[in-house]
Amino acid sequence: MDVGKAAALHIALADWRRRSTWVDMVMLALRVSLLVLVSAGLLLSLAHNEYSAADWLSFAVFGLTLGSIYALISLGYTMVYGVLRMINFAHGDVFMAGAFGALIVADPLIATGSLFAVLALIAVGAATSAAIAALIERVAYRPFRHRGTLAPLICAIGVSFVLQYTVRGFFGTGSRAYHDIPVLDGVVILGPLQVPLVQLFVILAALLAMGALHLLVQHTRLGASMRAVAEDRETAALMGINADRVVTFTFLIGGVMAGTAGVLYALVFKQIHAFMGFAIGIKGFAAAVLGGIGNIPGAMVGGFVLGLAESFGPAALLSGFGIPAPYQLKDAIAYGLLVIILIFRPQGIFGERLAVKRM
Repeated sequence: MDVGKAAALHIALADWRRRSTWVDMVMLALRVSLLVLVSAGLLLSLAHNEYSAADWLSFAVFGLTLGSIYALISLGYTMVYGVLRMINFAHGDVFMAGAFGALIVADPLIATGSLFAVLALIAVGAATSAAIAALIERVAYRPFRHRGTLAPLICAIGVSFVLQYTVRGFFGTGSRAYHDIPVLDGVVILGPLQVPLVQLFVILAALLAMGALHLLVQHTRLGASMRAVAEDRETAALMGINADRVVTFTFLIGGVMAGTAGVLYALVFKQIHAFMGFAIGIKGFAAAVLGGIGNIPGAMVGGFVLGLAESFGPAALLSGFGIPAPYQLKDAIAYGLLVIILIFRPQGIFGERLAVKRM
């Protein structure tokens, strides 16, 4: 039996060598090199033993906090792409606009110091981003939807700049601060770990938002219409589904998720500025690609994977090589993970789900 398995393996390897090209050889060498590099960094970091168990737990909680924000942002990308097969390049600035929309009413609400104030901030931010997202769909995407050109993407990039400089005109070029909210100002002691209460709130709020989205998509008529349009827009229209309305609702829901993420980000990091949407939006898009573009559960998981990689990566991989201040390279870890996933599994963790395109 062992001889038979060895012969079958030999035949399979010979067939692979016969059919493979130099590109396949390069990709294989790159995969092996990445595995060796990551394994070496992980082993060296663990051997140095610089971090305690409480530190690793703290990294995990912070990674889940970041991942919650990235997951909410990535949902907007993946829903729009699943329905339209287009990327909303202004989505990062929709996230930014939600944070600034809530900032307008932040001071009087935060002064109350209640949980209602936090929920009201999230509601205002979500409503702001939803309105902007619907406007983007109406102005930048609907007029060009059936033309098969790059015009919607170019318009979305233009809208992104409009949003950035509009917010800059109203709020200035500097950072604006969110004040501490007394109801979230504290820590929760979990054994040797002290977790900021605001981080636990962000994780819980994001999970509730994603759970509500799952119920909406899987158990409502609107969700069934969204899934039908994502599967085949022309057939859905023949069945009486208003595809334009469904697309608008898709942008609205993505805007709600982005606005919620914007407020949660502001509650954690305390400062926002007019140009923060680009970098965070790119990470949200990376999370969507990690999970599988067009795949809603994949976007959620991709966000958490990216957040955990950004939190654990510098300590687990870079510190072993003696790199000073490894946490300054956290963005390199995040995008490096994206590159690794694309090399090993180009369709993402859960695979792509795309609307059918009739030829």
